[in-house]
Amino acid sequence: MADPRGFLKVRERELPPNRPVEVRLRDWKDVHAHLQEGQPFLKEQAGRCMDCGVPFCHQGCPLGNLIPEWNDLVRQDQWADAIERLHATNNFPEFTGRVCPAPCETSCVLGINQPAVTIKNIEVSIIDEAFERGLVTPQVPQRLTGSTVAVVGSGPAGLAVAQQLTRAGHTVVVYERDDAIGGLLRYGIPDFKLEKTHIERRLAQMEAEGTRFRAGVEIGKDITWDALRRRFDAVVVATGATVPRGLPVPGHELSGVLPAMDFLTPSNKAAAGRPVEGAPSARGKHVVVIGGGDTGSDCVGTSLRQGAESVSTLAIGKKPPSERQPHQPWPTDPILYEVSTSYEEGGERTFLASTVEFVGDENGAVRALKVAETEYLADGRRVPKPGTEREIPADLVLIAMGFTGPETDQLVEQTGIETTSRGLVRRGDDYATTLPGVFVAGDAGRGQSLIVWAIAEGRAAAAAVDTFLQGSTELPAPVGPRTVALRE
Repeated sequence: MADPRGFLKVRERELPPNRPVEVRLRDWKDVHAHLQEGQPFLKEQAGRCMDCGVPFCHQGCPLGNLIPEWNDLVRQDQWADAIERLHATNNFPEFTGRVCPAPCETSCVLGINQPAVTIKNIEVSIIDEAFERGLVTPQVPQRLTGSTVAVVGSGPAGLAVAQQLTRAGHTVVVYERDDAIGGLLRYGIPDFKLEKTHIERRLAQMEAEGTRFRAGVEIGKDITWDALRRRFDAVVVATGATVPRGLPVPGHELSGVLPAMDFLTPSNKAAAGRPVEGAPSARGKHVVVIGGGDTGSDCVGTSLRQGAESVSTLAIGKKPPSERQPHQPWPTDPILYEVSTSYEEGGERTFLASTVEFVGDENGAVRALKVAETEYLADGRRVPKPGTEREIPADLVLIAMGFTGPETDQLVEQTGIETTSRGLVRRGDDYATTLPGVFVAGDAGRGQSLIVWAIAEGRAAAAAVDTFLQGSTELPAPVGPRTVALRE
């Protein structure tokens, strides 16, 4: 464990600074100014980790990360051991350390009466230092089993499945319908939150281990699902939850009203230097983002970098409190008002705003939004309050209200696989679907969730596939039946 008196010596929670807003808005680079010589700074923060006896941060993280152990190793400047403990439960800490909302920190015992340990920052510092020191090397399997596995989807769940099964000795091929590997990590998350060099160096390690990648191949179209099943001994569906939740109010069909990913994906491709024809742009426009989550925040940051005239974010609910409320006690993950780096950069946030109508011009393009104050009824429903309607200018409306589930039309049509009432791929406690030899991991079977859940499920599904192919497994399975029970 870390210094038992560290939290008494260093009471302040301290994070590396962000780059100045006026500077970072001029490029797409990471907003964080990671310290190059920050070891004393990190050691002090890692030393705040308590000798708490029962580390609830383990419970807060679906991966079961061994947080107190690697905090203590960082404090002692033992980087090789720290990355070994971090990789023991997490295949991709460079991703989770940047884009995970860190439910581990809200479970930190120190957080009862002090600011929580900076777990997320220490985590990303460990992996960055490990890459810098050459401590992240390929783990090539000692023998091959002769079994083959196809993984469909190259997001965090698919990549976790692939890496685990490759290291177990199976021949794994990852299929991705887009032109580059990474799923939403690649084109769904802007570079200012996750620079793509982090994906590239991890993919290089996986290729050196033996994982094979096939980008630009859409299963169901370029290769049928049945043909894929005949080619491989096992198939893992890790396609994510990509069907956007719409807003069916009058005018939703107008030009300029888009799901968030229809804006973010081409914008991120353009930022990567890939040719994109007809991509929507926020330059010179009044942009309205509906939805205040991570995707909405990404839309705000992207719009500001593209030169939007104005950016407004509408949330239908009340402004969350700044402090933990009694009905969300420690160690639960509370809903709190947060100001992301994108909201720091500009724009206006409005709560209790219900969209009544998208107003169009004579050319069929959106020109304004009619919004009203949200009223809470006795039964808990939220409705527009009569008499409070007003219009706000909008040339581009981005709907960032989450996702309803995976795209399963071709999968169901070609294989007859069963889905749940929510449209998710039905699975058992062992991640097996209703088709023999076909498994599902991540959001395709769980529903929209966090990146840590995707990686955890990928690791658990890999153990299930290994058991199916070999009769037993030595791969760790960090999550069990409760994953399925939560989402049915």
